Amino acid sequence: MKKGFYNILKANFLISEDAYKNWRFIVFCTVLAIIMIASSHNAEKKVHQIARLNDEVRELRSEFVERRSDLMKIKMESTITQKMVEKGIGPSDTPPNKIRVIIKD
Repeated sequence: MKKGFYNILKANFLISEDAYKNWRFIVFCTVLAIIMIASSHNAEKKVHQIARLNDEVRELRSEFVERRSDLMKIKMESTITQKMVEKGIGPSDTPPNKIRVIIKD
């Protein structure tokens, strides 16, 4: 046990006769670690992008509700009447007449 531990600390497994197999395994593990780190970074980047897009959607939805509310106020009859009075056009005092068309065969 003690001898095996010292061999690991001295890195004898890297310079022994069958070190080629060990080096292949070390390179394989290194490549896997790099792929794992890159994948983690990509996932984290997507999480931040999703959070940013969610904030943008909330902001745009709030702006939409505000614009819709403004439009409803502008479309109200009292607002239209007030703006037309400012231009010198007022509501009619007499109601409109209904026109009836009679078709004779």
